[in-house]
Amino acid sequence: MSESHDAGTLRCPACGANVAPDVGRCPYCRARLATISCPSCFALMFDTAVYCQKCGARRQRAAADGTATKCPACRLEMESVIVGGTPLLECKACDGVWVDAADFERICAESEAQAAVLHHIAPRNQVKADMPVKYRPCLRCGTMMNRLNFGQVSGTVVDVCRGHGTFLDAGELHAIVTFIRGGGLERARRRRIEELKEEERRIESTRNRQAPKPQTENRWAVGGQATWGLLDLIDLLKNR
Repeated sequence: MSESHDAGTLRCPACGANVAPDVGRCPYCRARLATISCPSCFALMFDTAVYCQKCGARRQRAAADGTATKCPACRLEMESVIVGGTPLLECKACDGVWVDAADFERICAESEAQAAVLHHIAPRNQVKADMPVKYRPCLRCGTMMNRLNFGQVSGTVVDVCRGHGTFLDAGELHAIVTFIRGGGLERARRRRIEELKEEERRIESTRNRQAPKPQTENRWAVGGQATWGLLDLIDLLKNR
């Protein structure tokens, strides 16, 4: 296969059929065509490709030693690999990916220097619209993971075990890196600041409504002492 990463030259390495560069499996022979292997943007690319068809980065991929681990999504075996220096676990069946917490944070930090990433914020359950919710077990501790909308606004919902790692479906790691590089986390931070300001305004408004109103009754002083008030005068006139 040529080293060109032009979409028109991509062929299935098993049967030779022409396929789109973002197709995970050959539509003719069902051979697995893509895996997370771009060291720069983490886009899916062909196993035999030398360059990423998304960003043009040269492939950097190596097998890694690791104990057999079951995929949280399909329960089949995952493979340990190193992509551009980042250790990952990939599922050959569903193309899902597991990234340990520290490695996930490093991926985010390298895309944006001061990123506030998933494992340092309180989890909020978020789900994709029109899709059934499937909670998955952490492959380190077995606890069911939280489903989080990365950055709260990215639209990419991933499975997170705080302190252990993140499981991502096929293509989601690339989507997150693209979101960060496009300024997504900065937009998310601005939105969160506005939410906190609005919450502060709401609390202050509620506090003002609930505060007891001060007594404003006017009284007339006689001999330096307040004796007659407005209500007293009204009662007096009613009784006459």
